[in-house]
Amino acid sequence: MILFFQGSGNSLIAVDSHSNLNPQDIEKLKWLFGDARQIEQENIDGYFVGPRKEMLTPWSTNAVEITQNMGINSIFRIEEYFPVSGADAHYDPMLQHLYEGLDQTIFTIEKEPEPIVYIDDI
Repeated sequence: MILFFQGSGNSLIAVDSHSNLNPQDIEKLKWLFGDARQIEQENIDGYFVGPRKEMLTPWSTNAVEITQNMGINSIFRIEEYFPVSGADAHYDPMLQHLYEGLDQTIFTIEKEPEPIVYIDDI
């Protein structure tokens, strides 16, 4: 389950949890994200730039570790997304992705790895 929080700026923070979080844990996350408010929607409309789903960012790793130190143990990933004006927004395609809407599949990787091709097979 992915929960969305509106940060102090325009950014949105997506939290991927293995289970439902209790109200105390939600309050801890709001505090951690700088008095953010929870957006109680499963889908967010608009265009956003954020990390590629295939790349777990160091920011996420640190944020998840902080939540574990706070006693929240069911969180797998936390990432930050920034709203942009449209599909023509500039971003770094090596590290980021342009999302048209955020939903419950933003961390789901549906690609299969390409088979390994050995030089002798060419």
